[in-house]
Amino acid sequence: MATTETVGGEAELAGLLQGCARSEAAALRAIYDRHAPFLMGVAQRILRDRALAEEALHDAFLQIWRNAARFDDALGTAEAWVVAIVRYRALDRREREARHVRTGDVPFDEAEAAGVLGNVAPEARAEGMTLQRCLEGLRPEVRQSILLAYVQGCSHPEIAALLGHPIGTVKTWISRGLAALKRCIDQ
Repeated sequence: MATTETVGGEAELAGLLQGCARSEAAALRAIYDRHAPFLMGVAQRILRDRALAEEALHDAFLQIWRNAARFDDALGTAEAWVVAIVRYRALDRREREARHVRTGDVPFDEAEAAGVLGNVAPEARAEGMTLQRCLEGLRPEVRQSILLAYVQGCSHPEIAALLGHPIGTVKTWISRGLAALKRCIDQ
């Protein structure tokens, strides 16, 4: 995170997270004051909408406050942990918005007839729909782990921190989830 270099670095951020774990509101305020602009940029890059990014950032700071005691510097840096939470919240917000759009008033065939789907080859559109169907068949935490790893490029430790589960569990979810996706797609 670019801002940690200029405001005290990794040790300071880790210390502020420890303060949050002790329910010190001033620690959360300090994290917000020093890092919110950068974190807002992370959320906006994912969501491409300022209002949604603000909501995601708010949710992220609530999660940081509630889960600061879960931060373990043996698993990664404080800045990676904080950024991962913001990314997760932004991705979660984006997924909720996408579900809202998918269940909107325009049925798929009408959208296709209106040209809303663009110039996507029918085969590619069918493959995308198959992948979407197969992803939706996975348990939410498995689907989220796979999306974080392969769409957002998160590492296993980042995913574990985001989801609040051990790295081994995350690796198992991803491995088994990919196998289930392959079986579903091959059907």
